[in-house]
This record gives sequence, structure tokens and C-alpha cells, in this order.
Amino acid sequence: MSNYQIITDSGCDLPQSMISNFDIRVQPLLVNFRGETLNDSVDAGIREFYAGLRAGDVATTSAINPEGWKDAIEPSLKEGKDALVITFSSGLSTTYQSAVIAADELQETYPQRKIRVVDSLAASLGQGLLMHYVCAKRDAGMELDALAAWVEENRLKLCHWFTVDDLMFLKRGGRVSAATALVGTMLQIKPVLHVDEEGHLISMAKSRGRKASILALAAKLKEAGMQNDVAYICHGDCLEDAEYLAKYLKENCGVKEVFIGYTGAVIGSHSGPGTLALFYLGNNR
Repeated sequence: MSNYQIITDSGCDLPQSMISNFDIRVQPLLVNFRGETLNDSVDAGIREFYAGLRAGDVATTSAINPEGWKDAIEPSLKEGKDALVITFSSGLSTTYQSAVIAADELQETYPQRKIRVVDSLAASLGQGLLMHYVCAKRDAGMELDALAAWVEENRLKLCHWFTVDDLMFLKRGGRVSAATALVGTMLQIKPVLHVDEEGHLISMAKSRGRKASILALAAKLKEAGMQNDVAYICHGDCLEDAEYLAKYLKENCGVKEVFIGYTGAVIGSHSGPGTLALFYLGNNR
């Protein structure tokens, strides 16, 4: 058994079953929805959440503050364990910066313990797939410092490609202009987006129609190549599209193992229903 605890946040969009199997601690970001402040989740109430977005409900989100991170990290330190904290991309949230502040404060209280904070530069099940590899290396006996270094050396090989069904959600978040969203919606233009090397969301291409945008995700995988035959797919309550993509990857791209999960409430608040994303370990982003 390792002498350190791996801690991440709900930006990873992993279901509780996988969190338990990975033996990690996950601190939730917050989503404000229908007058309530709720913990981010892909489990309880996620389909109702997307139904609400489709009906016109608006959700806002909050990052984890330093106190929230201290609540997540300190129990392990009290148990005599070190901590490896891997956070949601600093290009999309202040969560990483808050984790660094919390770690610095806790280090003064627990000077005998190691606390390492690493920016994943990843999001959603891209961050989740990173946890898949991290936990496998921990279980194989990799020490904390070596594992933190491995994440920093390999995080930019975690490829993130996705498309959205409704441009208006990206417009609200300032990712596309109002004119682009309106024209794109009228012409059924579906953007193909990417998380870049600084962890920011950028638009890379446009497809005409939903099926073309789904196949464009698979084409990106073929272009980049894979270092492993495992892919993760997340969706904003569009399981049929996710299953179509998974089947295509297995039949045409040499992918052997695909995990499909929901896009969580925090990320889904900004990307909207119908979001479809593909993640895999490639040669580079």
C-alpha cells in the first residue's frame, strides 16, 4: 500500500464507482442550479440537470476555494500520509491556484509531510483518464515524487477533442460570439473543439451536421495516433451518440477499450446538453 493519498476534484467527471475502485479522494466543485448550491456530480440527478438546461434553466458554477482544498487534503496528513493533488486545468478554473494556496498553508502545519500539487491541464474525462494512468502507476509502486513528475511530463499527451450540439451555451461562456452562435445554429454548424497545451478551450474546426462532427472526433484520433488502446468518452445526456462513437472507434480506429460517462454538472453548465468528448493518450495534444 502506498504511503500517500491521491486527491483530485470533480472536474475529472468520474462516477463514484470508479472513484472507489481507484481509491482516490475527490473534492467537488459547486454548481448553482434552481436556487440551490449543489456539489458537482455525474451520479445523482445528472439527467434531471440536463433536462433542466434543455428547458431553459441556467446554471452557474464555483471553483474550489483554499478552505475547500484544506478540507480535502488535511485528513490524509492527520493520518500520517503524504498527498498528491492533481487538479482541474488552470486554463479553465482557479481551482489549481486555490490548491497551491491550501498546500502552502498546510505545509506549515505539517512540515514532516509531503504535499505535491500538479495542474492536470486537463478537464472532464481527460482528467479522469489521467487518473486511470496515475492510479495504475501508484499501484505498481511508483513513489509520490516520481508520480508527480510523470504527470507533468505526460499531461500534454492527454488528447481532448469534443463537439457541442448547442452553440448558445458556448456563447454564454464567451467562447463564441453571438453572431457566430446564431449563424451556426441556423446552418447546423457544429464546432470541433480542443483543450490546448495551456489547458484552454479553443475551436479547431467546423462540421456541417451532428454526424459529421462525431466522425471528426474519430478522425482527430487517427491523425494523432494513440499510445494505448484505451479511450474515454463523455456526453451531455446524449448516450446514443456516445455509443455510436465508441462503436466506430472499435471498428475503425483500433481502440479496444472504451469507457463512456456523463459530462458533469459544472462542465455541462458551460458546454450544454449534447456535448460529446473524446479523450485518449496520444503522442501530443
